[in-house]
Amino acid sequence: MELAPDDRSTDADREALAGLLAGPLLPAARGLLGCRLSAGGVTVRITEVEAYAGTAGDPASHAHRGRTARNVVMFGPAGHAYVYFTYGMHWCMNVVTGVEGEAAAVLLRAGAVVEGLDTARARRPTVRRDVDLARGPARLCATLGIDRAAYGAYLLGDGPVRLRPPVRPVPDETVVAGPRVGVTGAHDLPWRFWLDGDPTVSAYRRHVPRVRR
Repeated sequence: MELAPDDRSTDADREALAGLLAGPLLPAARGLLGCRLSAGGVTVRITEVEAYAGTAGDPASHAHRGRTARNVVMFGPAGHAYVYFTYGMHWCMNVVTGVEGEAAAVLLRAGAVVEGLDTARARRPTVRRDVDLARGPARLCATLGIDRAAYGAYLLGDGPVRLRPPVRPVPDETVVAGPRVGVTGAHDLPWRFWLDGDPTVSAYRRHVPRVRR
């Protein structure tokens, strides 16, 4: 299990990450790989993400039909958290990206726990393998203790939910792109990015419409 060093990111590091998130969606999504997300006494290293383009022709995005009370933070400045509830039981978290007013966000799909392992295990006592603690977007939030309270939080400051740059750069050759998982629209857009061979990355499942009988 990889151990996280103390947070030695500088103001310049955070400014560079802020600039990346405020730029085009796909480079921002790729740039989130290797970043560290901390909350509730646990830190994960992000290993898998998915990009969603908002109103820009992406039917899988929560903002595809425009601004609502649920997705309003997606239209705000980059670097904030868009947290939503799904299936009546799970929280999932996105990082808002792009230009203010043009909704876009990156779903955090998976991560490796690098700090606070005992706390993570206590939150998810039925998980047998540490690599499964934050393997999947709902599991990641459960491991970090992230819920509705994190909605709209600025992630690059010193608040309770913090996003920091990678400890070291992620080589391009270790990054893989492919279709998003389980979406009902734009199935084959290669907007999911992950670290090749990392055991925390979730299994790919293409959405299969239910057949009514």
